[in-house]
Parts: sequence; structure tokens; C-alpha cells
Amino acid sequence: MKVNYMPRKKRTSGGKTGIPKANGIIEGAGEVVEQKIVNTIEQNYMPYAMSVIMSRAIPEIDGFKPSHRKLLYTMYKMGLLGSARTKSANIVGQTMKLNPHGDSAIYDTMVRLSRGYEALLHPYVDSKGNFGKFYSRDMAWAASRYTEARLDDICKELFGDIEKNTVDFVDNYDNTLKEPTLLPASFPSVLVNANTGIAVGMASSICPFNLREVCDTTIKLIKNPNYSIINSLIAPDFPGGGKIIYEKSKLREIYKTGRGGIKVRSCYTYDKESHCIDITSIPPTTTSEAIIDKIIELVKAGKIKEIADIRDETGLDGLKITIDLKRGFDADKLMNKLYRLTPLEDTFSCNFNVLINYTPKVMGVKELLNEWIKFRTGCIERRTKYDLDKKKSKLHLLKGLGKILLDIDKAIEIIRNTKEESQVVNNLMIGFELDEIQAEYVAEIKLRHLNREYIIKRTNDIEQLEKDIKELQNILDNDTEIKNIIISELKNVAEKYGQPRKSMLIDIEDIEQPEEIDDTPDYPVIYFFTSEGYFKKITPQSLRMSGEHKLKEGDKIIQTQEGMNKSDILFFSDKCRVYKAKGYNFPDTKASVMGEYVAAKMQAEEGESLVYMAITSDYSGFMLFFFEDGKVAKIEMSAYYTKTNRKKLVKAYGDKSRLVGVFYCKEDKEYILKASTGKILLFDSSRISIKSVKNSLGVCVMNIRKGHKLLSVEEYSKEKLSNPKRYIPKNIPSAGFLVDTEEIQGEQLRLD
Repeated sequence: MKVNYMPRKKRTSGGKTGIPKANGIIEGAGEVVEQKIVNTIEQNYMPYAMSVIMSRAIPEIDGFKPSHRKLLYTMYKMGLLGSARTKSANIVGQTMKLNPHGDSAIYDTMVRLSRGYEALLHPYVDSKGNFGKFYSRDMAWAASRYTEARLDDICKELFGDIEKNTVDFVDNYDNTLKEPTLLPASFPSVLVNANTGIAVGMASSICPFNLREVCDTTIKLIKNPNYSIINSLIAPDFPGGGKIIYEKSKLREIYKTGRGGIKVRSCYTYDKESHCIDITSIPPTTTSEAIIDKIIELVKAGKIKEIADIRDETGLDGLKITIDLKRGFDADKLMNKLYRLTPLEDTFSCNFNVLINYTPKVMGVKELLNEWIKFRTGCIERRTKYDLDKKKSKLHLLKGLGKILLDIDKAIEIIRNTKEESQVVNNLMIGFELDEIQAEYVAEIKLRHLNREYIIKRTNDIEQLEKDIKELQNILDNDTEIKNIIISELKNVAEKYGQPRKSMLIDIEDIEQPEEIDDTPDYPVIYFFTSEGYFKKITPQSLRMSGEHKLKEGDKIIQTQEGMNKSDILFFSDKCRVYKAKGYNFPDTKASVMGEYVAAKMQAEEGESLVYMAITSDYSGFMLFFFEDGKVAKIEMSAYYTKTNRKKLVKAYGDKSRLVGVFYCKEDKEYILKASTGKILLFDSSRISIKSVKNSLGVCVMNIRKGHKLLSVEEYSKEKLSNPKRYIPKNIPSAGFLVDTEEIQGEQLRLD
């Protein structure tokens, strides 16, 4: 692909086009230049994309984006850690020395980190004044000239070692100041406070976890690298509280891959006397105004008839949305409906994308904690090395001072008799066998301190210094010592700043979601299912007027079944799952339409294929599952009925052997089984009993020799076998029977 670039033309006195210059016209100006769009993107867009990814939107291992780090470091250098607050406008102005993106962007960053905004479990900015609320769309924060701020006490854990060369420093944008590339946080702040950002071609969304749980999990992971973190890191913990719908399998997946969704629903109380519902917490992905607007929209549309009034009563006590119910309606049933139809229940999408050594990487929680442990280990090593060098330097000076103690008069005489000041250091070096650093130190001592008492007091520190140096060197030489220091610091942080969980957990199995009675019309339809997993729902009248079915190339219809618009549809997958839907969940269509891809509609997992469709209204009859090992499972259809409106059931059938065939039966029938040995078997389903457990392994019907398997199963009809009695076994299991040559010659046996 190519683009034409046309610079602006300008008429000159000479009648030519171009950009005028003092001495004439630029050569070639105004000409159409052809260039490849790939080159344009590479030269112009890629630098911007890399800048957004590396320096703006994606957090690093310390848990901060550059804008956060610049603001907090500026406040630290202003002395706002443990001091009185100062005007926010003052902080914003000082931060512009490091972050030249305008005062509005800087102040917005400060607001989101503040205690008043309530968006973080552990705010970094201790604020005073109106800083808005994260759960409100319309509640604007006051201007920076009206509010005050300082660093919160937890920032001591961010800056405690920063003066000891624990992290690298770089020049700011105009090379007048130095700023840290990371903050040496003594706890995994990257997981404690939520962080989201959208870059170019990628994004990051990290949910918050309870500080005490994070510290405890990190300690256990340091002690045992194979530790299962889900044992102590129970679930995320959102600053607004709410109820997390706990699904352990999904949580394991998030912890493993760093991707997934966490469902959060609002908390409410019901006052029987006033007949009203008070919503006191909402999911972190929405606002109170958005919820109220959605409920009003549903009421106006006639989808919700139980509500008399709704209002926002948020005040000094926090969030509060009040719903007045009409008489005779149940509050819990209304809330279950609102959870389904409004953002009162929403999903927090996780994408643990973090910059590691300037490279964006999506990691699971365990991998992320291991990266933080590496980072913190490096900070401890650098801090220890800094302290070690300082103490060695001091010891070196004191040893030089100790030599002066042997003859103070000689030192005074050398200094007094030296004619030129520049020669004092050299003469002391010669007189007492000192190096230049030691001699310089001695020469700078005040005359009043050149006495025995002062020198003895100073040199008494030598023994302690040697002991300290030995301990520091031991830390550098011993990984276990460094781990113990990290563990000690984490315990201290958890003890000082740990808080109880704010988000409650409710198991998904405990959630009752009775199906809503609706006025959806019920009428006859015909369902079609193809081998590629496409689905159509067509009315009989439309089908009569239609021509041939439109199908994907190579696809074919494998099931055609009559039903009603309100019938239940069960889609069985090759991963032992069944996905449930109602007929009216799919639109009526025509034969000329390719249909809907069911795996995408039902949100099946990647690589999962749907292999069978069962249509039922009363869950009568049974399901038959045929497996490669020759076993058959006969499961009551009622085993798949659920009182709650669940969309997916796991362990829908046995998983010990690969599935070969599935059939939904109202009554017992006969089936033809064909094995890779070339033998077949005519099997009557009445010969095995029904099981009530979905994942039953089944009953062995056909003995399959080692190295062979059951190839196919089809429903029996008279025209398929000329001598069916030959293939009926007296007992089961049976090895089956070789196909009669007459069957082959007559081409009556069709098992393809």
C-alpha cells in the first residue's frame, strides 16, 4: 500500500510553486512524493507507540507508571513525608520539573492516588479537601488551589532506601535534575493497588489484593518456590468492597496466566419498614450515576415494574443508592433481576501486563511475585553494598586517625613546620605512612580536636565498624540472609499497614438465580446443527419458502430437530462440558443464512468444539455417550436440569476415554457399533441401566482389543443390515462380529 504526500503549495512571484525562502524557492517543493505506508508507520508511528508503552501506560515492577513515580518522588523531595500538608497547586508546579505534561494531567494523577478519592486500598497521598470519588461520574474534585496534600505514611516503605543507591537515577527531560527509574518498594505494591492503562496495541489491568495476604503469600513463596499461592492469596480485594463471585477454577487460571475476569456484585441492605433497598457498594468498573441511569431506562422500557423511586443519597457516610419498592414485591428477587440487567454486577477484566526490564510481559501472579522478589533482592544487595562501602571508608579514615594517636605532637609539628599549605597532606603521608585520603581527613580536623581524648573516642568505633562490615559482607555472600531481610520487612509492613478484607466472597454454587418469567412468544421452530458447529433456528413457514441451506465450504448439517422457541438447547462439547441456552436466545433466521457459530455465542474455551445438540422442554428421557474404549454411559436427562440459570455445566460426561458418539433418546433404541478391528455390534440401549451421575464411566458393551478402538456409532434402521440377528450378542460385553460378505456385496451396511 502506498500513499501520496502533497506539501502545501504557495504561489510565488515567479509563477512557480514552493515555500519561499530568503534567497529563492526550495527545490522540489510542491511535488507529489510517493512513499510506502509501511515506511511512514515505522518512521512516524512506531516511536510514538514505543513511547506510550515504555513511558506512559504500562506499570513497572514497583507498581507505578512514570507519572505516578514523578509525582511521588517530587513530593518526597519537597519533604512532604511525615510533615504538614501543602497546597496541591504547589506540588503540581514542582512536579512539572519532572513531568512536563501540564498541570491538569499531574493533578488528575494526584487525585487518583489520594485518600479522598478512595480508589486505592492503600492511598499514597494523604489529602485534605474535595478530591471527588472514584464511584461517581459527576462528582468533580476541587481545583488544586483549594486542596492540600502530603505523602501518606505507607510511602516510607517506598522511599526508605532510595538515598542508598538502591535504584538507578536518570536525568529529567531537560537534564537539570535526577529522577529514579523505579522506587525501591519494600512490599509488592504492584499487586496491592489497582493499576490500569491503555497503550498502543496492548493494555494493562491489574486488580488489587489485600496487603496482608500479599505479604504473607510472598513470604511463603520465598521459603518455598513451589508454594501454591491460592492457599493464602484468597482472591482480589477491591477498595469499594462488594461481593466477589468466587470460582476457584477461574481464579487459578488468572493466577496462572494473568488474564481472566472476576465478577463483582454490589452489596445492599433491605429495610422492611420503609420498604426500600440501600445499595452501599458497587463494582469498581462502574459508577453510581451509570447504575441509576440504567435502572431508569429499564423502568421506562417496562422491563422492571417493582420500583417506585430511585435516588442517590451519597453523603459523608459514603456511597448510598436508595431504591423504593412497590408494595407486594420481593427485594431479593428484584436485586437478582438487577444483577442480570444492570452494572450492579459487573466483571473486572484482568490483564497482568507489566514492564520487566523495559519489556512488556503478561504474567501470572506467581511469576509476578517472583519478579518482584528478584527486584527487591537487587535493592537489598545495592543497599548493603552502599552501607558496606560507607563503613569501609569510615574504617579506613579511623585507622589513619589511630596512627596519629601514637604521636599527636609529631602531627602538630609536621603541620606547623610545613611552609606551604598544599604540602601538609604530603608531609602527613610521609610522617605517618598514611594514604592521601587518610592524610586529607587528618589535615581537616580542627585544632581543638587534636587531643588524645577526641582521637581515642573516634578510634573506639573501629571494633564496631569491623563487626558491622563482617555482617554486611555476610549478607552479600549469603542469599539466605537477603531472603530473611525481605521476609522481615514484609512482616513489618503487614503488621503496620495490614487491614481486614473489604470484599466479601460468595461461592458461585450458593448464588440462586431463578429464571425470570417472561412474555417471550412460544411457537414451533426447527433447529439445525452442522459439523463445523454452526446453528440455525428456522420457522416451518420460512423453511417451506426457502431454498437450499447456505453452509460453509466443507460443512454439512448433522442434526435437524423440531422444537419450540422456549425449548432448552444443550450443546455438548469435546471437553466434557455442556452449554445451555434457550431457543429464544437465538434469532429466527433463514436457510439462506450461514447461521451462528455456537462456540463463540456460548463463550466456549479456545480449542473447544461443540459436537452434539439436544433439544428438550421437560428433560425427560436419557443421554447415551459412546466412548473409544467400548463403554457406553446412559445418563438421565434430568441430571442436566438446573434450578438456577446456569449457562455451563462441567463434567457433563466421563473423561477417561475419547467420546465417539452422543444421542438424546426419549426411549430405548438399537445402535450399530463399529470397531477398528473390523467387527460390528448391534446394541440395544435397554440392556444397560440408567445412571444419575453425569460423569459416570459407563458400562463396557464392546470388548476392544489392545491397540484398537471403537470407530463409529449410528442409529440402527432396517435397511442398514440384511441380517441384523447375526450381530446381536447374547451377553455384553461382546467382541462383536465380523461383517458378512453378503452385507459388503449388497452395500447395505453404511457406517460412514
